[in-house]
Amino acid sequence: MLRLTLMRGVFLGYALFGALLLMAQNRSVTESVYSAAQASRGQVLYKAQCAGCHGNALEGTNGPPLVGGDFLANWSAKPLAGFVDKIQKTMPFTLPGSLSGAQSTDLAAYILQAGKFPAGQAELNDAALARTVFPTARAAAAPAAASTAGTSLPPPEGNLAELMRAIAFPNSNLIFNVQIKDPGKQPKPKPAAGPFDYAEWGASVYGGWLSIDQAAIALTETAPLLLTPGRKCQNGRPVPVDRPDWKRYVADLVEAGKLAHRASQARDFKAFEDISDKLNDACANCHKVYRDRGGTEGSGGTRCVPLP
Repeated sequence: MLRLTLMRGVFLGYALFGALLLMAQNRSVTESVYSAAQASRGQVLYKAQCAGCHGNALEGTNGPPLVGGDFLANWSAKPLAGFVDKIQKTMPFTLPGSLSGAQSTDLAAYILQAGKFPAGQAELNDAALARTVFPTARAAAAPAAASTAGTSLPPPEGNLAELMRAIAFPNSNLIFNVQIKDPGKQPKPKPAAGPFDYAEWGASVYGGWLSIDQAAIALTETAPLLLTPGRKCQNGRPVPVDRPDWKRYVADLVEAGKLAHRASQARDFKAFEDISDKLNDACANCHKVYRDRGGTEGSGGTRCVPLP
C-alpha cells in the first residue's frame, strides 16, 4: 500500500511538473514580444492594406476594431499564431492570401503596438508565435434581447420552394463544390469586356474563399426563415413550422452552415468533405419526409405533409 501511494505521488508530481513546464513555455503578448522596427514595417503595410476597412486608428469601420475590449475578448487567451494565420489566410478582404507570413507577423506587431502592448528587442518569428498568447480578457455582457411583444412581422414574400431556390439551393451548391475544387486555387473571374453585365461583374468581386464564407453565412442566417409563421409550400399547404421534426431539420441546417463557416474562415479545404456530408444529410433527411413524395418542383399534392 505504501509503495502504491508513493507511485501515485510520483505520477502526480510528474503531471504537476508538466503543467508548470507548459505554462513556463508560453508567454503573453504583454511581455515585449515584438520590436519597434517590426511594428514600423507593419504600420506601413496596415496603412496600405488594412486602414480602409479597419480604420486609421484601428477603431473599425467596415471591418471590426483591432484594438479595445471587444478585440481582446475575441482573442482572449488564444495563441498569437492563430491571429497571424487568420491575417495571412483571410486578409485583405478583397485579396485574401496575398500577404506573406512575414508581412502578417509584422502587421500583428503593429496591432500589438497600437493596443499599447510594449515593444522589446527581439522580433516576432514563427518559433515565438507558437508560444505567445493573448491575455485573458472578460467578454462584455451581452445586451438583453429586445422584446418582440406587441410587434408584428410582415407576412412571407415567397413560398417555401421560392425561398429554397433563392438562398439554400445556390449557397449549398457553393459549399458542396468545395469537395472537388479548392477555392484558394481558383483564378479570380474576370468581368466581361462589354457590354457591362452586373451579374458577371458581381460574380467577379467575391471569389475564392470569400464566396464560401458568404455561402455559409447565408445558410446559417437564413435557415430560421424556414420557421416563419404563415409561409406556404408551393402547393398551398402551410409549412409545418410547429412540428418538432421540422424544427430539428432546420437546426441541423444551421449547424451545417456554422461548421462550413468555421472551416471556411480557417481555409480548411480538407474539412469540407465531412461538412458536405453533414449538409447533405441535413437536406436529405427533411426532403425524404416533406418533399420527395409528389410532383416535381414542390407542386405535388402531398408536399409538406409529414409521413404517417
